[in-house]
Amino acid sequence: MTSPSLEVSGAAQAASPAKPAEHARLDAVDVLRGLVMILMAIDHVRDFVGPPVDFRLDVTKTSAALFFTRWITHFCAPVFVLLAGTSAYLQAARGKSRGELSRFLLTRGAWLVLLEITVIRLGWTFDPGYHITPLQVIWAIGWSMIALAGLVHLPVRVVAAIGVVMIAGHNLFDGVSFTGGSALDVVGSILHASRPFEPAPGHYVFVAYPLVPWIGVMAAGYGLGALLEAAPGERRARLYKLGAALTLAFVIVRGANVYGDPSPWTSQGSALSTALSFLNCRKYPPSLSYLLMTLGPALLALGALEGREFPGKKVLLVFGRAPLFYYILHLYLIHASAAVVHYAIHGPKVFDWHDPMGLPAEAQHGLPFVYGYTLAVVAALYPLCRWFAELKRRRRDLVFLSYL
Repeated sequence: MTSPSLEVSGAAQAASPAKPAEHARLDAVDVLRGLVMILMAIDHVRDFVGPPVDFRLDVTKTSAALFFTRWITHFCAPVFVLLAGTSAYLQAARGKSRGELSRFLLTRGAWLVLLEITVIRLGWTFDPGYHITPLQVIWAIGWSMIALAGLVHLPVRVVAAIGVVMIAGHNLFDGVSFTGGSALDVVGSILHASRPFEPAPGHYVFVAYPLVPWIGVMAAGYGLGALLEAAPGERRARLYKLGAALTLAFVIVRGANVYGDPSPWTSQGSALSTALSFLNCRKYPPSLSYLLMTLGPALLALGALEGREFPGKKVLLVFGRAPLFYYILHLYLIHASAAVVHYAIHGPKVFDWHDPMGLPAEAQHGLPFVYGYTLAVVAALYPLCRWFAELKRRRRDLVFLSYL
């Protein structure tokens, strides 16, 4: 599942962004990242103490409240990955050479992949035996950074074009399949399909976040960084125009019901149910419709946040500037506290190592409990994230902090 400022010459867009300059951090990027991190916590709390949802939602069996509780969290992964690419561009615009940026992306990407299969996997499963290994958003960000480490040597517009082609074209391969369990099937699952495979008896790997579309999102995010070079007013206008264009493209592509999502929408018994079917786009792997549906409004929100002051902004900035730290802590806090809750209800037989979450499926609470629980988790993490964000700001000499 995740982790997680300039005025420069426009010449960087056509050539290299790696030019020394003085830049103020773009608050809107961190605010949006902080916002979706809180939304992410809602979904993860629901995973452990709330009503379950199917891997692919069935709108005929899902209430509107549960649907939208899940749907609002769809924005998290696309925003994480997009802004990771944007942040890479901004690092270059603040003075990193292409070589320095490439090395950083390569090493940080490898570090994130390692964290996903060790620390983060354990946080999800509480399973030291590796019976199940979900490969989620941090895995996708890590490999996307490794890919971007090579792409940054190309002109920014070329990187952005590659990203757009990967996003728009990857659904052409939806019908491709290989013999189950074969090497090609494993590679296909990692690159494009969300399917489990069994590397050893009783041990399953599930690639929830296949790499091809997510690499495309990060490459597009890198290109987005070049659009943020304008003065604040122009920057806001660019974000509004691009966000509106992507949102309109979603309506057109999804409405045509021909290409862009392997799950067509259908007319239901009511207007609300039909709307839910229309919005019920495939996340695993992320379809073109899913990415248009989430990235379009996200860019509109980024434009709306640009240069704005509002209550709660400082809180969002704190979370947005300590994304990986928050991600790891929130996962362990939610899972451990849920274990305590379930222990109190069910007694000592709480942990089932063969359950992906390690908790009994029957221990479910309603959505009000989920939202209240999320507020408690976010409030508990705020002081720690504020301390860590301040530490990163003060101790720029500690290079390892840039990897957290």
